[in-house]
Amino acid sequence: MDIQSIKNRFGIIGNSPALNHALNTAVQVANTDLSVLIVGESGVGKEVFSNIIHALSSRKHNHFIAVNCGAIPEGTIDSELFGHEKGSFTGAVDSRKGYFETVSGGTIFLDEIGEMPLGTQARLLRVLETGEFIRVGSSKVQKTDVRVITATNRDLLENTHEGKFRQDLYYRLSTVPIRVPALRDRKEDIPLLFRKFAADFSEKYKTTSVQLETTAMQTLVNYPWRGNVRELKNIAEQISVLSPEKTITPEILAHFLPNTDSGTSRSLTVLPSSHSASGGSADFATERDILYKLFFDLKKDMNDLKQMIYDVAQHQGYTPEEPSGNTTIMPVYNQDHDTHLITTPYSNNTPILLESKNDHEHAEETLSLADREKEFISKALKKHKSRRRDAANELGISERTLYRKIKEYDIKE
Repeated sequence: MDIQSIKNRFGIIGNSPALNHALNTAVQVANTDLSVLIVGESGVGKEVFSNIIHALSSRKHNHFIAVNCGAIPEGTIDSELFGHEKGSFTGAVDSRKGYFETVSGGTIFLDEIGEMPLGTQARLLRVLETGEFIRVGSSKVQKTDVRVITATNRDLLENTHEGKFRQDLYYRLSTVPIRVPALRDRKEDIPLLFRKFAADFSEKYKTTSVQLETTAMQTLVNYPWRGNVRELKNIAEQISVLSPEKTITPEILAHFLPNTDSGTSRSLTVLPSSHSASGGSADFATERDILYKLFFDLKKDMNDLKQMIYDVAQHQGYTPEEPSGNTTIMPVYNQDHDTHLITTPYSNNTPILLESKNDHEHAEETLSLADREKEFISKALKKHKSRRRDAANELGISERTLYRKIKEYDIKE
C-alpha cells in the first residue's frame, strides 16, 4: 500500500518529508512483531501511527486497545494491565482479567509510557522478554502473545539517566523508534490542515467555510503551535463558530491566537504552576494552552472593568481621561455606608461608588488564575459529560494533567 493510500485511509493530511518518513517507517515495521516507540510532542497524532501499524499487521483481525498510562492512578495500573485475584486488595470483590490477558493475539498501545511507575515497568519488561505475567495477588504465571507499541512526549533516554525510567526497558521498547514531527516543523502542511478543519466544521455547523487572507495564513504558519495539530483544530473550530466574518484578516485572527496582538507576535510570561514529582516539565508544557486562554480572558475582564469605571465616573459628574492600559485601580470599602468605593485617575483620586456590598455581593467575580482554570475544567467536563479524554483534548492538556487538576481543585464530576 502506498503512502497516499494510507493517508486517505487514516485521514492524515500533509506532505512534509518528516511526516512521510515517519509513515514509511510505520509501514515497513507493521508486518513484524518488533516493539515500536513512537516519539513526539503532545497533540501530533501519535495514536494514529499505532492504528496504522496494527491495521497493516498480521494481527489486524484481533483486538487492539489503547491505554493512556498517565490517566491511570499508580495504585491501580498493575491491576488494569495484568489483572487481579479476588481479595488481593481493598475493593477487589471479584477476579479480573487485565489488558494483556484480554488482548492476547492482538496489539496493545501504551501511550505516555514515561508516566508508568518503576514497579510496573519491571512487570512490562518481563512480558516483553518472556511473554509471561502474574495477576496481582496471584502466584500463577500466565502467558500472553501481545504486540506492544508505546508512545511518549518525553526524552526517555534522559529519564533513564535520572533514574525515572528503566534503561533495559527503554532499549527493549525502542527497537524501532518513529519520530512524529511537531507542527512547527512541517509548516507547509498548516494551510492544508486548516482548510480541511474549516471545511469539516462548516459542514458540522451548517455554516459557510471561513477563508484566510494571504497575510492571515502567513501569521498562522508562523505561529509556534505548542499544542500541535490538536491546537490548530481547536483554533479552526473557534474561528468557524465565533467569527462573524468569513474572510479572516490578520486582525480577526489575532483575537483567536493567544499570544498575538493585531497580527504581531508578542512575548507572554507564563507563570509557573505546581507539579507533582512525576509531572515536571512535561505537565508544564501541556498546560500552556489553558494558561494562554486564562490570560487572554483576564485581559478582557480587566479592560471591561476599566471601561465600567470610566462610565461610572462620567455618570457621577467627573471628567475622566480615556481608559488606558496603565490605569491603577484601588478598591476601598466604606464600613459606615456599607458600600464599595474605588479611586482611579478618572476621578482625580476621589472615591467613586462602584457597588453596594449587600446588593451585589454575589456579582463579584474573582480574577484568580486558579479559579479561572477550575472554571474552564468544570465547563469542559460538563460539556463532555465527564468524559475526561474528550475534555482534556478540548483544553489541550494531557489526561494525566486533567486528572491531577480535578484532584487539586476537588472538582465534582
